[in-house]
Amino acid sequence: MSLRAGSQSPGISRHHRVFLPILIALAWVALWAWARSPYGRYLEHGDWTASGPAAFLCRVIPAGDIVVPMALYTVAWILMIAAMMLPTTLPLFDVFDRLTAQRPDHGRLLMLLGLGYVTVWGAFGLVAHLLHSAMLILITSVPTLAWHGWLIGAAIIALAGAFQFSRLKYRCLEKCRTPLSFVIEHWRGYAQAWHAFALGAQHGLFCVGCCWALMLLMFAFGTGSLGWMLLLAAAMAIEKNVRWGQRLSKPLGVALLSWAVVLVATHA
Repeated sequence: MSLRAGSQSPGISRHHRVFLPILIALAWVALWAWARSPYGRYLEHGDWTASGPAAFLCRVIPAGDIVVPMALYTVAWILMIAAMMLPTTLPLFDVFDRLTAQRPDHGRLLMLLGLGYVTVWGAFGLVAHLLHSAMLILITSVPTLAWHGWLIGAAIIALAGAFQFSRLKYRCLEKCRTPLSFVIEHWRGYAQAWHAFALGAQHGLFCVGCCWALMLLMFAFGTGSLGWMLLLAAAMAIEKNVRWGQRLSKPLGVALLSWAVVLVATHA
């Protein structure tokens, strides 16, 4: 089915085009409410098991000290992905929406596309969480790191800045900036459910490939910082979706590297 054929029935999928922005807005509202609630510390990956409902659940659930923090982290991460990354991939959903508008399972295919995308980012989030937990253990066991925690933040900021100049960054960014070409290249149209999921997952891989370093900045800034979250989401959306977006990558890299140098110079 051609894109032209799918675009002849805009009324069929109009509600799907409204649903995704609503979902994104709800994710931001949920993060805002959570950050300002008595349990906002859970967003910061603090001591989830020290007090409050999480501590109670950790005691009553088998292996609760592992299961409960992972569950809270998963919910927080999914909300972050919905709020920060889904806006950057709206053009992909729009292209796929028009492509499949006349299929009877149109809504299900869009859901599977989103599920594939979120699954890849969820896997990245799990790896980031494990690395973050290992780093916290290392800081606890090495007093020098505890006294010089700013080094870790400076290293993450410098890594994100340097990655803005990498070839991998631009190869992945190019895939994200051309959703029509991406769908034409990867969408086969048969075994629709699996291929819709695979299409979302493949796009998610390229999205992770160009944005993983910027997302790691949330661990340096604090995952509960909605201001930094909004700023990074805007930068990634501009890089991917605005005509001149690629021009932002190198200046952003320079700014991050300069910030890291200032941090080192200030604390050295």
